[in-house]
Amino acid sequence: MRMQTRSVAGGVVASGVLALAGFGCRTPSTVVGSPMPQGAAARARDGANVAWPAPAIGKTYQLLPTPQTVAWGWYDAAGTPVLHVSSGDEVIVRALSTCSPTSLVRAGLDSSRVEPVAKAIYAARSSMKVGPGGHILTGPIYVDGADSGDVLEVRFRAIKPAIDYACNSFGPRSGYMRADFPGTSRSKIIELDTVRWVAHFPVGASTMQRTSDTAQTITIPLHPFFGSVGDAPPASMGRVNSAPPGIFAGNLDNRELVAGSSLYIPVWTKGALLEIGDGHAGQGNGEVDITAMETSLIGDVQLVLHKNMHFGWPRAETPTHYIAMGIDQDLAQATTIAIRNAIELLQQEKGMTREDAYQLLSVAGDVDVTQLVDGPYGVHVMIPKAIFTGRK
Repeated sequence: MRMQTRSVAGGVVASGVLALAGFGCRTPSTVVGSPMPQGAAARARDGANVAWPAPAIGKTYQLLPTPQTVAWGWYDAAGTPVLHVSSGDEVIVRALSTCSPTSLVRAGLDSSRVEPVAKAIYAARSSMKVGPGGHILTGPIYVDGADSGDVLEVRFRAIKPAIDYACNSFGPRSGYMRADFPGTSRSKIIELDTVRWVAHFPVGASTMQRTSDTAQTITIPLHPFFGSVGDAPPASMGRVNSAPPGIFAGNLDNRELVAGSSLYIPVWTKGALLEIGDGHAGQGNGEVDITAMETSLIGDVQLVLHKNMHFGWPRAETPTHYIAMGIDQDLAQATTIAIRNAIELLQQEKGMTREDAYQLLSVAGDVDVTQLVDGPYGVHVMIPKAIFTGRK
């Protein structure tokens, strides 16, 4: 098994799906917000100038969220696919924020800025299969030829906000520090500047304050990524809640999965049934209050099926790092799983012994808390590629 090495037309729409030929990455026509950044801001964007390895892109599809093309709160091997693709195909996918239209307006957003597609999906809720979780995920996407034992690589070629605001919220029953904030709820609207590629985080007593006053905001660089990207779990698990991540990936909330990265997901059912959602404009490791900068995103992803890769936990790769992951209800056990998976990764990728890999992680790896709030805890191990330069 080898993970990938990289360096830094017309169509017909039906139920939110558009098949395209000879079509490069572009923003779907329904996007609201600022254009792609230029100049210095563009150079600072994640994934700029990544040279992707083979295979070349096959067909390109556009998948928009509609009541017919989303999975509301679940991953399920019995899910009905909304799009069929082949390995190597590209999907331009749009995914909604986890913040509902009602919660956005309550937090101070003008109702005219709420996405029409979000209003339409919430209006159709009573006719949809909803729960047990709350994420509105775009998909499922069926990958032809995928089956149990394979690995599906999701290449994040480009990611950008679909709207020019995000939200962050916590309540008395959510977040890691619940005991420190009894009976407290807070929500903020965070303005996004997709020209300068920054967010303006408002500070002060009022959640309703104007965020256009930069004297009352903290500027945060944008690093957009999808918090939840996963395939269907084993059929024996049934329909699972979208909140807890697992061996099928799902709600990893891993801030490293920005444009230019790849997520490798073990396949557990025929077709894989990939779902994508939970857009974040940026997030801190831990996601301690339970939300990031929640927003709607547009992503350009290429799906590559690997028949020669075999492992049981999600992995990832960036232009600079290999990433191993662990998930468990106990933080110490999640850490143990992540380190074991990192040792296995080094054995498979670099031909190292278990003992050498263990020692290398101690002197050159970084063990990070991914998230503390999704039920089971997440931990990931960052292994820098630069240390292997020149090693055969």
